[in-house]
Amino acid sequence: MFAQSISRHVVRLAFVLGVCASPATGQASEVALVPERTIYPGETITGEMVRAVGITNPNLASGYASDVAEVDGMVTTRTLLPGRTIPVASLREAWAVERGSPVTLVFSDQGLVITAPGTPLQNASIGEMIRVRNIDSGVIVSGTVMQDGSIRVVRK
Repeated sequence: MFAQSISRHVVRLAFVLGVCASPATGQASEVALVPERTIYPGETITGEMVRAVGITNPNLASGYASDVAEVDGMVTTRTLLPGRTIPVASLREAWAVERGSPVTLVFSDQGLVITAPGTPLQNASIGEMIRVRNIDSGVIVSGTVMQDGSIRVVRK
C-alpha cells in the first residue's frame, strides 16, 4: 500500500516536471498571423479575419505576416487557408483605380491646370504609373495615381 502511494506520487511529480519543462508550454518568442476562415483571392483582409498564434516550428520559412497592421486593408492574391501562415508575398495593396472605371486626368504646368475625363487601361494602386485613355480626345497618356483616385498626367 505504501509503495503504491509513493509510486503514484512519483508518477505525478514526473508528469508535473515533464509538463513544466515542455517547450510547448513556454511563451512563443515569435508570432504569425493565420486566417480564421478561408480567404479567397481578391478579398480584402480585415483584422477580424485573422488571429495571432505562437510559432512552435523553428524550421518555418520566413516571409509570413506577424502583425495585423501588415495585413489590414490588403487584398489577397491567392487562397489563404485557416490555420496556415499568411505569406506577405500573397498580399497586395487595394486598387485605387480599376481598369475601365471613370477617373479625372489632371495636368498642371506653371500655374496652368487642365482636367479631363479618362479611363484607366489597367488596375493600379496609389503612386503607380499607369496608362489612361483621355475620353474626349482618345489619346493615351501616362500618369501617376493620386490619393484621391485622380491621375496626375506626366509631360512627355
